[in-house]
Amino acid sequence: MRQASRDDADAVTLPATPPSSKAHRGPFSYHFLGKEKEIVEARRIFVTILFQRTMLVVVSILLVFSVYWAAVQRLPARSLQGWIVDFDGEDVGQFVANALKATTSFGPTITWNVRDAAAEFPNGPDDLLQAVLNEACWVAVAINPGVSKSLNESLAGSGSSYNSSNAIAAYSLEGRNENAFRAVLRPTVTTALDSITHSYAVKRVSSLLTSNAPITNISPDILTRPVYFTFQNLRPFDVGVATAVTFIGLIYLLILSFIVVNSGIMARATSGLDDKLTTASLIRVRVISPLICYLPLTLAYSLLTLAFGFPFDRYFGRGGFMAFWMLSWFGMAAAGLALESMTTLLTGKYIQIFMVLWIIGNVAVCLWPIDALPVLYRYGYVSPFYNISRGVRAIAFGTKNDLGLNFGVLSVWIVISCISLPLVQWYRRREQVRAAEKRVVLPKSSV
Repeated sequence: MRQASRDDADAVTLPATPPSSKAHRGPFSYHFLGKEKEIVEARRIFVTILFQRTMLVVVSILLVFSVYWAAVQRLPARSLQGWIVDFDGEDVGQFVANALKATTSFGPTITWNVRDAAAEFPNGPDDLLQAVLNEACWVAVAINPGVSKSLNESLAGSGSSYNSSNAIAAYSLEGRNENAFRAVLRPTVTTALDSITHSYAVKRVSSLLTSNAPITNISPDILTRPVYFTFQNLRPFDVGVATAVTFIGLIYLLILSFIVVNSGIMARATSGLDDKLTTASLIRVRVISPLICYLPLTLAYSLLTLAFGFPFDRYFGRGGFMAFWMLSWFGMAAAGLALESMTTLLTGKYIQIFMVLWIIGNVAVCLWPIDALPVLYRYGYVSPFYNISRGVRAIAFGTKNDLGLNFGVLSVWIVISCISLPLVQWYRRREQVRAAEKRVVLPKSSV
C-alpha cells in the first residue's frame, strides 16, 4: 500500500492537448488555392516570379524582336549597287545605257552607275566579269563590243551570224545572297531590260519604215527583237543543303553552344569544382573545357553536312572540309564563349534574355544583304553568324574568298570572351568569398 501511494505521488497528470487546426502538414498535401499560411506564402512567391518573368519577356519582345522585324519591314531599305558598262560605244550602247540609268519605274532597288569601259576594263567583258566575281557590285549590265556594227550589217543584209541575245549581258551571283538575287536583282534587271529592248525595237523599226528601207530580206526575229540580253548567274545557289549551313544551321550551333554552357555549370556544381578550385584554375577550366567540347560537336556537324551532299571540294579541294570544320569551330567558340561570360554576369535569371538578343541580332543580318538593310545593321559585318555564312558561301559557291577576314573576326570575338570571362569570374568569386565569410561562425575564446 505504501509503495502504491509513493507511485501515485510521483505520477504527473498531463492536460489533454486539443488537436490544432494549424498543425504543420506533410508534403504533397496542399491545394494551390488553399488558405493555409504556408501555401498562401508559396503562392505569392510563385505568382510574383511568374509575373516578373512574363513582363521581362514582354519587354524583350518589344525591344529585341523589333531588331529582326525592322530588318524585314521594308526590303530593300537601301538600293544595291549596279554597274552599266558600254563596250559598244555606239547607238545600241548609248540607248541601253541611258535608258537603264534613267530607270525608276521599277522601284529604288538598284542604284545604277555608268562605268568607263576603256579605263576600268581594258580587257573587255572579261574584266567586268571578274569584278562581279570579286563582289565590286551586286549586278552588272554590259553592252557587248561591236553590237551596233553587227546589227547594222544584219539589217543591211550583209551580216548572217548576228544573234540579238548576245547584244547585252547581265552578270550577278546568286550564291552571294540567294534572297536578294531571287527577289530583287534578277526580277528588276530582267523587267527593265525587257522594257528597254522592246523600246529600242520600236525605235529601230520606226526608223526603217520612215526611211523606206527594204525590209523583205531582213529576218523577222531581228525586226521584232534587234537587241536582247542574257542573264548570267555566275555563282548559282545550287546546293540545297547549303540553306541549312548558311542560316538555320547557325542557330543550331548557337543552341548547341548554350547546351555546352549549361552542361559545364551542371558538371562543376555536381563535382564540387566550383567550391574547390582556385579562381585562376576555375577560369582555365571554363575557357578550355568548352573549346574541347566544341571540337567533336562541330566535327559531327560537318560530317552530317558532308553526308547530305555539301560540295566541300568544289573550290578548295580536300581542304574544303577542314576549312568548314574549323570555321564552324571558330564560330561556335565565338558564340559559345560569349554565352559563357554573359551567363556568369547575368546569372541563370536573365541569361535567357541575352540568348534571345544574341540569336536575333545575328540572324537579322544573314537573311538579306547588309547593303540592303538600314544603316543600323552595318554591325553585321562583325557578327559571328555573318562571317560564318560568308565563309560557307565561299567554300560551296566560290564567292569572294574572305576566309582570312572571317576567321579574323571570329578570333576577335574569342579573344574578347577570353578577357571578359576571367574578369567576370573574378568579380563573382569575390562575392562568393564575402558570402562565405559571413556564414562562418567563429568559436568563443575560452576564459
